[in-house]
Amino acid sequence: MEKNHVTNLFLEYLDNTLSKKEKERIEQHIAGCIQCKLELDEMKILFKAFEDESISVPTESLSAKFDKALQEEKMGTTKVVPISSERRKTGWASNMLKVAASIALLVASFQMGRFLQQEKSNEDIAFLLDESLQFKQTAMLSLMENQSASKRIQGVNYIEEFSKPDETIVIALANRLLNDENDNVRLNAFEALSKFTASETVKTAFIEALKIEKNPSIQIAIIQSLVKIQEKKAAAPMKKLLEQEDTQPFVKNEIKLGLPKII
Repeated sequence: MEKNHVTNLFLEYLDNTLSKKEKERIEQHIAGCIQCKLELDEMKILFKAFEDESISVPTESLSAKFDKALQEEKMGTTKVVPISSERRKTGWASNMLKVAASIALLVASFQMGRFLQQEKSNEDIAFLLDESLQFKQTAMLSLMENQSASKRIQGVNYIEEFSKPDETIVIALANRLLNDENDNVRLNAFEALSKFTASETVKTAFIEALKIEKNPSIQIAIIQSLVKIQEKKAAAPMKKLLEQEDTQPFVKNEIKLGLPKII
């Protein structure tokens, strides 16, 4: 949505000259685009300032004095002094330079204003995104400590909001994998962590989970992940699991297939 900004329609929108369909499109865009919302809010403030600005009206006596002075000036001007062609040329060139300089100054001021406004907008957006991320992290950690298993799963699945979760989140997910009493919560925690197997914390958590996990489905998932990243430290717990009598045959078969690839 942010690629289709609607700032070019803000003047018509504030003047209430757009169609109902166009107004709805702008309002839907603003609901999801922080940059456009900030620009619209600033334009609203500017318009409000214009509306509140009072227009000074000269008094009748002041107008009368002005008219009188103007008439006297007309009466006093009886001789027309011709301007030589050279002088007209010099004045024309001088005026053109003044106009050009004014335009250049106006353009420079406009560009500088746009630049400063963009810088401020970027800072505001970065601040809002950081605030949003902090809020999501707090909500995620809180949900993972909830007594309800469904809430803990909801908290685990918040990982989709973080492309690069910090160590606090990774450790919290590892704790769910190692210590949660609910199989579905542990499985969801494993799936969340499996996207970040480059982390040493995640590798260690998988190896520790392999030592204590009793659910065959989760065992298989952990074994496949460790084999995929060729984690040699997993060889010992996999061999021990292979020797245990209560290990399911299909789990043992998965170990037999994967163990040679990491030794």
